[in-house]
Amino acid sequence: MDTFVIEGSGRLNGEVAIGGAKNSVLKLMAATVLAPGTYVLSNVPRISDVEWMADVMVALGMTVEWEKEDQLVITSSEEITPEAPYHLVERMRASTSLIGALLSRCGVARVAMPGGDDFGTRPIDMHLDGLTALGAHFELDHGTIVGSCERLVGARIVLEYPSVGATENLLLAAVRAEGVTTIHNAAREPEIADLSAFLNRMGANIVGAGSTTITVTGVATLSAVSHEVIPDRVEAATFLCAVGAAGGELLLRGARAEHMQLLVAKLGEMGVRVAPDAGGIWASASGRARSTSVSTLPYPGIATDYLPMLISVLSTADGISFATENLFQGRFRYIGELARMGADIRVEGHHMAVRGVDTLSGAPVRAFDIRAGGALVVAALGAEGQTTIFGAGHLDRGYSDLDSKLTAIGAKCWRASES
Repeated sequence: MDTFVIEGSGRLNGEVAIGGAKNSVLKLMAATVLAPGTYVLSNVPRISDVEWMADVMVALGMTVEWEKEDQLVITSSEEITPEAPYHLVERMRASTSLIGALLSRCGVARVAMPGGDDFGTRPIDMHLDGLTALGAHFELDHGTIVGSCERLVGARIVLEYPSVGATENLLLAAVRAEGVTTIHNAAREPEIADLSAFLNRMGANIVGAGSTTITVTGVATLSAVSHEVIPDRVEAATFLCAVGAAGGELLLRGARAEHMQLLVAKLGEMGVRVAPDAGGIWASASGRARSTSVSTLPYPGIATDYLPMLISVLSTADGISFATENLFQGRFRYIGELARMGADIRVEGHHMAVRGVDTLSGAPVRAFDIRAGGALVVAALGAEGQTTIFGAGHLDRGYSDLDSKLTAIGAKCWRASES
């Protein structure tokens, strides 16, 4: 496996092209199961999760090909095999979205219990409860979720929590269900709106995506379409935090400030100047960051994926900062790695107190998940000396050409083999 080596080298300057959203494209790929035909997805990031999802689609009997650097062509066959085996889906959680799509298309779905990042339990009870309300039946067969239905029928569904995954699964099932489905307390993330736009382009009838109530009127037929994936707001957040840690001035081409308004405001409190630009987002920082308080909340709140990178910036902020992780238990393994670099962070339950130090020092550290890897990259860019990040494969799951992008804006970084 590779390591990612970063030599702290001061300010970052230049432009970075923000790629397509990982958390959107995987669900768009799942949506291509719904109807036969050839789909063209553009602005697709070349990351491991996309390659793994492509393997799953092939296992279903579909074809997936890269036509251009960022364009994916998916052909959904007239007949598909409604089964996603364990050896493919255990690598990522997005495979759960196939349950709703397969039930809608085939009336049956066999999907192994998913894997993904290891930062606490993320049950899919809400997914299955919602799909059951639409008429599906489920059982667990030796680690595989087996769903079936004679037909799906629209229903009123109230989610206990605005789960992104559950909302997406219900959308994929409801678009071809008989009658009207209303999802209350739905997730509001930009990725939900992107999936809904894709489905509407296919011929679905979805109203209210991006709000807490989504209404889906089932349709009899759908057809293949082309679609451009929205930019990745978490990749953009990583580079914004990199500026906060290392200083400098960046233009994030393609990024959308309207998708991350509270993060932009929070970074402003920390002393990072951020503004929308005709080409994306402009950001600048100089000097030491300011301490603040931050809590993760469902969209439009501060995303849980942003918090690790924010903590890296706050590790060298002036004063004591307080942070609360409200969404996932156990997402603190990166804290011990930041401590290896000299960070002073105390954890109590799901709360953190971060006492800013003057500087962090480069050290050997390990990434345990995608965003922990992003946090260590941010910390290393602002640290003194060399940081070697083991487990760099996690970075490849969410960031395309990260070393090239960092090098282009003045960072000193490279790949090496783990020894």
